[in-house]
Amino acid sequence: MAKDGTNRGGARIGSGQKKKALSDKILDGNPGNRKLTVMDFTDMADLTGESMPQPRGYLTAKQKDGSTTLAAEIFNNTWQWLRDRGCAQLVTTQLIEQYAQSVARWIQCEQAISEFGFLAKHPTTGNAIPSPYVSMSQNFMKQANNIWFQIYQVVRENCTTEYRGATPHDDAMEKLLSARIGAR
Repeated sequence: MAKDGTNRGGARIGSGQKKKALSDKILDGNPGNRKLTVMDFTDMADLTGESMPQPRGYLTAKQKDGSTTLAAEIFNNTWQWLRDRGCAQLVTTQLIEQYAQSVARWIQCEQAISEFGFLAKHPTTGNAIPSPYVSMSQNFMKQANNIWFQIYQVVRENCTTEYRGATPHDDAMEKLLSARIGAR
């Protein structure tokens, strides 16, 4: 019995080693020689013929300076990449939208750093301080990476072979560079 009077019998839920994906077990040759659980989904809707969902309005909303972000383009590219791999129906549209918005905001912050520099003026003392765009950029990049890893995990776990090639996440820097060229 614990100090607070509750009876806790065992480890935390979700603790311990996570299960390996089916594709990893197949690639490893099923080292435990246990029967693999293969889930066959029946009576499922055929989603392969679905057209691309339209990005929500907030991905194409006008910004304060009158420009638009690249979020809709990133959304379309990511969805098309997933569809080409047969995984578009396995990833929620909201997750793709979150990824697109995070990458677009990261690009905006990087553009602001290029325009305003790494230093800013303190509002009360007037002294030089680090630009807030730098930390915002880092936060958006971290958020975009975390969401991308979630998306890519779905692709990885639903393929029997490892995917190699370009991904929309690899194109993020390309988008940043092309956005800077277009801003001139």
